[in-house]
Amino acid sequence: MKNLKFIAMFLFLGLVITSCSDDDDNIPEEVNEEEVITTMTVTLTPAGGGDEITLQTRDLDGDGPNAPEVTVSGPLAANATYNGSIVLLNETESPAENITEEVEEEDEEHQFFYTVSNGLNVTVEYANFDDDGNELGTEFTLTTGAASSGNLTFTLRHDLTKPNGGDLSAAGGETDISATFNVSVE
Repeated sequence: MKNLKFIAMFLFLGLVITSCSDDDDNIPEEVNEEEVITTMTVTLTPAGGGDEITLQTRDLDGDGPNAPEVTVSGPLAANATYNGSIVLLNETESPAENITEEVEEEDEEHQFFYTVSNGLNVTVEYANFDDDGNELGTEFTLTTGAASSGNLTFTLRHDLTKPNGGDLSAAGGETDISATFNVSVE
């Protein structure tokens, strides 16, 4: 009988110790779901006044069969400076969710990249930065040169390496959205 009490007490003690364990392995990690971005609107406002230029890509069916609608509201003026801003929306929700706010809140994990190609005579510089002083790029300055035409691509990456000097190939990470606009400078 003494042995039975001893064994029962030993089992009870073992049960108490294991149930009070500080083992958090069974708690699932919080998942930061990727943003759904259906629309990117780039607004270029002339620094000296004048008409705004809007570049927009809109893909309401996501990976569906329809290609994104890409529009450019007009040509850029030669030898001009534009203040640029980017707004990202998820229009699958009503009202549309402003994803730009989330990108700016998680600024250390996101960055826009600007790629100029095919002879377009423009330069782009970052105008806003993350909490560590690295480029973010939801705001920028675009400066045009002489008349030209070509492509301007905006790419948003997350979970990337910072600092990266604005070099998309050195940044790594994953692309949230990328859009190319055929732009002319007149």
